[in-house]
Amino acid sequence: MEIRNLFTFLSVVEAGSFTRTANMLGYAQSSVTAQIQALEAELETPLFDRLGKTIVLTDAGQRLIPFAQEITKMHALAKEAVRSDTALAGTLTIGAPESLAAFRLPGIIREYKSNYPEVKITLKPGVCWELRDLIRSGELDLAFLLQPETEDRELHIETLVHEKMALIAPPDHPLVRCEHVEPANLKDETILQTEQGCTYRTLFEHHLNKHGIFPNPDLEFWSIEAIKNCVMSGLGLSLLPLITVQNEVREGKLVQLAWDDREERLATQIAYHKKKWLSPALHEFLLLVGQHAEKWRQDWGCNAFSSSTNLNLDK
Repeated sequence: MEIRNLFTFLSVVEAGSFTRTANMLGYAQSSVTAQIQALEAELETPLFDRLGKTIVLTDAGQRLIPFAQEITKMHALAKEAVRSDTALAGTLTIGAPESLAAFRLPGIIREYKSNYPEVKITLKPGVCWELRDLIRSGELDLAFLLQPETEDRELHIETLVHEKMALIAPPDHPLVRCEHVEPANLKDETILQTEQGCTYRTLFEHHLNKHGIFPNPDLEFWSIEAIKNCVMSGLGLSLLPLITVQNEVREGKLVQLAWDDREERLATQIAYHKKKWLSPALHEFLLLVGQHAEKWRQDWGCNAFSSSTNLNLDK
């Protein structure tokens, strides 16, 4: 089975016609037709129904798509792995929720790009359940997750650091003077929430609901920066990862209330598919993540949290 025929097949699926495929690939239309016919002859089944000027995938064509995608992807990875030069190249597609993309990843990506400028990095935001699905489908090489420690039968997941959470308020808020803030203290407070599906929002809501507190669901924000600014302006309180607010707390713009965050505490984890081949570019990225994670744990205090500290690159 010739790899170029599979490339052409996937291009026809994407373009929707032999003519557009020929223009896209710079082939004569007869070459596209010949490659598809050769593939159909080898597989002994038609892949497209030709309905006048329209083509429609047959059931066999539909079934071929994921295999063709995997074969062409492995072909590209194999070429990358046996490059004769020593410079790493290729593309890494990484997923992360906003909090980690903004406050954990920049230092890693900056150092990685300095070391390996030929590697292109694409960063995709999302909530954790979406990112896990994208890893399973092969759309992400890896993802950073902010969630309770968990295992997955399809994904290799490593805990990097346990994150502290902070219930924040403006400096002049009455609860700033409380030695301990309990759920009952939040009964009449406005709670500013992150988007639906956010792990720590879900945990916080469950905690409050158990004590008969039901925050107004109408105040929902897609941006952590927007939430912080609204809290500073006195619009309400919010629970956010401490890493996202520690600068404002240090500067006195926000106050971290005396809230027990153990029920909302999460772990920053890194995840990739168990069947994922670790290309040289991905391998080096994971090594760098491990180095940064060690510093994160030191910043939070080694005695405060336990963690599976070493990325297992043999899995």
